Order: sequence, then C-alpha cells, then structure tokens
Amino acid sequence: MTDPISDLLNRLRNANQALLPAITLPHSRLKEHILRLFKREGYIADYAVEGDRAKTLKVRLKYSGRKGVIEGLRRVSTPGLRRYVAATEIPRVLGGMGVAVLSTPRGVLTGTEARRLNVGGEVLCYIW
Repeated sequence: MTDPISDLLNRLRNANQALLPAITLPHSRLKEHILRLFKREGYIADYAVEGDRAKTLKVRLKYSGRKGVIEGLRRVSTPGLRRYVAATEIPRVLGGMGVAVLSTPRGVLTGTEARRLNVGGEVLCYIW
C-alpha cells in the first residue's frame, strides 16, 4: 500500500455510504491520531486499537437516521505531491463547517488548533 491515509479515508467513505456499523483497518500511529481528531470533532462514534502483535484499528461509524454524519472526505497531500502551508495560509473548509487535518511539528492538529498555536505543516485531508 503506497498511501495508507488515502486507504483510511476511502474505507471510511465507502463504509459510510454503505451504512456499515464498523470497519477494521491496519494500525499506524498517524491513522490513530487522525481518528482521534475525527472522534473529537464528532465525525465517528468511536475507535479502538485491537491486537498485540498485528494491531488493527476498529472504527465505529456515526449516523443520523439513514444518513452518515460524514458528508465528504478529500485527501489533499499525496505521496507524489506534498502540500505544505504556513500558519497564516491554513485553509478553511466550507467556510468553517468542515475540518482541515494538518501534520505539524506539534502533532496532528485541526486547522483551527494549528491557527491558534500559530504553526503550519502538511495538509493531510479535509472532512465535512
């Protein structure tokens, strides 16, 4: 797999459209930090790390009626073309209705947190 973050986003998108209750995917610390942000922002119900040697992430999705909470996901920075922004250039997703996820020197942060801490970094993805 060349782009694990893109794989995470595609699995979330597909499971959300199929109204699946949960998905399982391979573990990485970056994916775990991204899922922590998604849970804190209210886009997923919960996630858990399972297994000792071969760890996996089990993600429970969140729905409102017969519609998923996640309206859309977009991968911004790819392995072939990295997108870096300064603290003053952090994009707003849908005028503040969505969340930009950044990898910064202070860890994986949302766009608003990075703006408040005055740090820039690599724009990983957008979620709304």
